[in-house]
Amino acid sequence: MTTQSTTLLIIGGGPGGYVAAIRAGQLGIATTLVEGEQLGGTCLNIGCIPSKALIHAAEEFEKAGHYAQDSALGIHVQSPRIDLAQTVRWKDAIVSKLTTGVAALLKKHGVQIVKGWARIIDGKTVEVQHEGTQADGEKLRIACEHLLLASGSQAVALPSMPFGGSIISATEALSPPSLPRRLVVVGAGYIGLELGMAYRKLGAEVAVIEALDRALPAYDAELTKPLLASLRRLGIQMHLACTVQGMNASGDAVRVRNAQGEESELAADRVLVAVGRRPRTEGWGLETLLLDMNGRAVQIDDQCRTSMRNVWAIGDVTGEPMLAHRAMAQGEMVAEIIARKRRSFSPTAIAAVCFTDPEIVVVGQTPQTATAAGLDCISAMFPFSANGRAMTIESTDGFVRVVARRDNHLIVGWQAVGRSVSELSTAFSQSIEMGARLEDIAGTIHAHPTLGEAVQEAALRALGHALHI
Repeated sequence: MTTQSTTLLIIGGGPGGYVAAIRAGQLGIATTLVEGEQLGGTCLNIGCIPSKALIHAAEEFEKAGHYAQDSALGIHVQSPRIDLAQTVRWKDAIVSKLTTGVAALLKKHGVQIVKGWARIIDGKTVEVQHEGTQADGEKLRIACEHLLLASGSQAVALPSMPFGGSIISATEALSPPSLPRRLVVVGAGYIGLELGMAYRKLGAEVAVIEALDRALPAYDAELTKPLLASLRRLGIQMHLACTVQGMNASGDAVRVRNAQGEESELAADRVLVAVGRRPRTEGWGLETLLLDMNGRAVQIDDQCRTSMRNVWAIGDVTGEPMLAHRAMAQGEMVAEIIARKRRSFSPTAIAAVCFTDPEIVVVGQTPQTATAAGLDCISAMFPFSANGRAMTIESTDGFVRVVARRDNHLIVGWQAVGRSVSELSTAFSQSIEMGARLEDIAGTIHAHPTLGEAVQEAALRALGHALHI
């Protein structure tokens, strides 16, 4: 067995792990990163990036189909077709370019990358089934001063519908060998609806099953109303307040039970189970550390320290919110703390984005959560139907909403639903982190014509004098 040592050892090369490694390398910390699959983790390889690529391809295909029928713009094309294999190759090329870039950045900053599966021996030692210069089957033992856990999360399977064959997770859904004629999606959260809508735009018949009585249950009804209209327009069947009982005997339909206890079947060539993700805490020796846990997640403090000295944890393995940008920020911070800089993880708000059609953004408090927290707030929204830029891109559904304290007008939340509103999320987060008030946003000149004008108008409306409504 080969042995070596390092100052910082990181398990997991996803967004949190590789950002921590890059920053540590910049700060002169001897760093080793262990990754069993591909650099970039779930986000770059089988999550955020490839899903947005597939969503974009589906949107462009639907747009072409729209122009083949009728268009107010005067654009007319022949009936479009899509080569799904080429779409997947294009998506994979984007992923490859990004993961290659991550590897180059790690190398640039002197990070040692170990390809293999890590197993924790103790808080200072990890054993790796090393794939690289070592002989096949030979193990590498790495001793470290600091151990950073960045193992991420994995899709949750249903006991009655384990993954395999026609029952798939989002991973398989992003690289389909063919387009199913009938897709059933189990779970009306953001992953299920993002991919369900993409498949529908590509031409599949889509049905969605949700145990609760509404789609996107984590979002308030006002925000999801434009989305529900879009689901109806696309012809996606929604089966709410229904539970899945498993596949039928022939394996070509999903058995469903509604709130009244009545059972029926939904024909399915493929079933996407998207009922959530859970921290990846099993199979690599984490239990040997006897860390304090928060349910299935590793418990951490505001510096991402675990209950064991010099053992840190970031990202999805620490629980909600499971967001790549949260993991990245945590990873950067941990590297700086190890370099003896004064840091803590205390963001005022972290943006959550749902890349459905239309997109949904939530940052900070909603009117409902503000009330529940005992805050006396005012809220106002400005519709995109009154926004010139929204009209020019044929997307007037949706709105921007601001939530602010009544006494001093401090902004505590932003929400938006509409086309491309994900691009407004940075401005939303920044205004909250900087302690902006309604007057600050209202008094800032916003470029015309842009969707961002709706941000200013929402603030103006909260102050009682919106200009364009």
